[in-house]
Amino acid sequence: MSITAIVEKGVIKLPNDVLWPSGTVVRIEPVEEAVPTLLETLKEFDGIADDLPADLAANLDHYIHGHSRP
Repeated sequence: MSITAIVEKGVIKLPNDVLWPSGTVVRIEPVEEAVPTLLETLKEFDGIADDLPADLAANLDHYIHGHSRP
């Protein structure tokens, strides 16, 4: 069994649902914080461009490069 706990002021705080008896021998090693996903990193920009043309995806070359629409 493996769990993730937090150290607070030098004391390891187990999650409330972990009921290990006193004297349980454990192995402790620090875990690097997870790198945020691209979605988490860019989430603040979600919905920021609300005035784009409805056909932008289909006519991207037209809007970016001025090509004629198909």
